[in-house]
Amino acid sequence: MTTIPQLLAQADGPADAGTVVSRWVEIGRDFLQNQGPQYLLNAAGALLIFVIGRWVAMFLVRLLRRLLNRTQPDPMLSKFLGNVVYVLLLAVVILAALEMIGVDTTSLVAVMAAAGFAIGMALQGSLSNFAAGMMLIVFKPFREGDYVEAGGTAGVVEEIQIFHTKMRTGDNIQKIVPNGSITSGNITNYSAKPTRRIDLTIGCGYDDNLKAVKMFLENLVHGDDRILTEPAPTVAVDELGASSVNFVVRPWVKKEDYATVRWDLLEKIKVEFDERGFSFPFPSRDVYVHQETAD
Repeated sequence: MTTIPQLLAQADGPADAGTVVSRWVEIGRDFLQNQGPQYLLNAAGALLIFVIGRWVAMFLVRLLRRLLNRTQPDPMLSKFLGNVVYVLLLAVVILAALEMIGVDTTSLVAVMAAAGFAIGMALQGSLSNFAAGMMLIVFKPFREGDYVEAGGTAGVVEEIQIFHTKMRTGDNIQKIVPNGSITSGNITNYSAKPTRRIDLTIGCGYDDNLKAVKMFLENLVHGDDRILTEPAPTVAVDELGASSVNFVVRPWVKKEDYATVRWDLLEKIKVEFDERGFSFPFPSRDVYVHQETAD
């Protein structure tokens, strides 16, 4: 196949502008007549390879995710590996399409490898995020649907992708957190354990009947069916404060009941304290004023 550079090499030496333009037109016409149909067929074949190859890659990724979901019921793992495999398959499809239109993929791969090394040095942060994503998948500090605090963000984990993790905050805002930021700091997983303990500090006045207040708090936590009997809830005097006697109220609940039970307990304590005449003392300070008289 004669290429355009070869046709240009066959051209005559320097000439005036009109001759150069005429020669270019002649070369273009010869190229279209001799090589144009073949180039069009190659381009159509490359497009067909790309379209079919992309469809096959998506099909294989879906098949891989189904197999992973059967053998390893972890949606984060299947999504992460699916994304990695799709990128690799798509790169193979693109190289095959370029080969179809006559691009020397051997030299192209060498150039891409050199460029990839240079880009990798310039984008070390992205590579560290990729490595961090692999660590999150392997060690599994959290799963999809867990409520965590990591990378300076608190929210529900939606998906771990190649370079970042998608999280949804309590007010339904999606946040994209780099994987490197997550693994480089502390990770607090509020959903890791099936149960959680509610920690409340309730103060009453020194003039209140201490035993009556304690009995009320004990009856309150034992009377809620959502509060677990094992471990047993704790109600105890924790501190004789400057202006109040402070109780610790520590019942155990299922993790999904944590917020609602805590809110209900606080509301009931306030209402019942008012009805029973118990007081919530405020910090107070006695100020003494001395008036001096002039001699």
